[in-house]
Amino acid sequence: MMDGSLPSARAGAEPREGWGYSSRINDAPLVPPLLDSGQTPASLPRTQPAQEHGAWQKDDAKRDGKDGKKDGAKPGDAERKADEAKPMPRWKKALSWTVGLLVLAALTVAGVLYYLQSQHFESTDDAFIDGNISQISTQVAGRVTQIAFVDNQTVKAGQLLLQLDPRDLQVKLDQARAQRVQAAAQLEQARAQVGLQQANLDQASANARVSEADLGQAQADLARYRAVDPKAISRQQLDTAGATTRSSNARLEASRQAIQAARAQVEAQRAAVEASQASLAQADVSVANAELQLSYTRITAPAAGRVTKRTVELGNYVNPGQSMLAVVQDDLWVTANFKETQLADMKAGQEVRVRVDACLGQDLSAKIESFQAGSGSVFSALPAENATGNYVKVVQRLPVRLRFTDRDAAARCRLAPGMSAVPRVTVR
Repeated sequence: MMDGSLPSARAGAEPREGWGYSSRINDAPLVPPLLDSGQTPASLPRTQPAQEHGAWQKDDAKRDGKDGKKDGAKPGDAERKADEAKPMPRWKKALSWTVGLLVLAALTVAGVLYYLQSQHFESTDDAFIDGNISQISTQVAGRVTQIAFVDNQTVKAGQLLLQLDPRDLQVKLDQARAQRVQAAAQLEQARAQVGLQQANLDQASANARVSEADLGQAQADLARYRAVDPKAISRQQLDTAGATTRSSNARLEASRQAIQAARAQVEAQRAAVEASQASLAQADVSVANAELQLSYTRITAPAAGRVTKRTVELGNYVNPGQSMLAVVQDDLWVTANFKETQLADMKAGQEVRVRVDACLGQDLSAKIESFQAGSGSVFSALPAENATGNYVKVVQRLPVRLRFTDRDAAARCRLAPGMSAVPRVTVR
């Protein structure tokens, strides 16, 4: 060292105590302060090492904070990392293990209890509310003149729903009734003709009896004339008696023919009566048909329920078979599609608890009513053909009908066909 100067420190060297300055890691090489004339290194002010170390940490923290802001880090990450690096106390580890073991034990107990309880029940979420839905359509063509309900209205059996224009069918009914009156008059006329022909038959019979009497008298006269002495009577008298006998015989034969003709007329008139009776019956059928067609203009509810899915408006012209609305009947049930592996212990009459989303917090009581005679796939539009190709066994489902036992509770829940249900059957 010359002129009291100190050699330069190497890069990265630890700061020397007592030089009166602080240094940073990875900074430029440390250079001691220049000495004034008359100063020696021993005369420089000395600093405490702890103070210098604290100053270094503060400078490093400031630098790290500035650099962290540039790199996306937040201030205080270094302190947090230092806290995370500290080991967890032993009592915390013991508490964590204890809580974990307790939770595991509770889950195990709950699982065992659930398994034991599930052995007494069979349940499925493949279940739905079902019911009878009547599609209402018209049987005659006509224009809608009255709509006697509102959407979703509750109706009774026989209550008027729609009214079609009845005037055309009323005219047909009047025509049928007029034809019936005419048929009835023809029947009376035919019956009267039967009486008249019967009278003619009776008259012909009487004429025949008269002819028989005249013939008997003539034959008796002729026999007397022939029995007396021919000289006592004239030839003219004998001829007259013979002619009278022959004439009486002819009249008798004519009367008999008249009787046959009268009987034929009577039979003909009786046939005419039967024809008139058939015409009258046909007229009665025509009247009944016209009345029936006229009644179709009044569309009523087939059963008690609620009206829905209305597709007709006032003034629309509807044709036969056109669907106009639907009536959902009040009688509802649950169709539950249980797996075939669940049916071993199930039978009709078993108690069922049904949970419906529309009745949160309340289970509806029901009973098993019947089992469908076939799985759902059998009655599908495209049933499975298990005899062709490779066969893969699939667990089938069988629809089971569940009948509600508490109808009032079911009615309060406003159940409707298609709603989801979760039944639970008590099998043991």
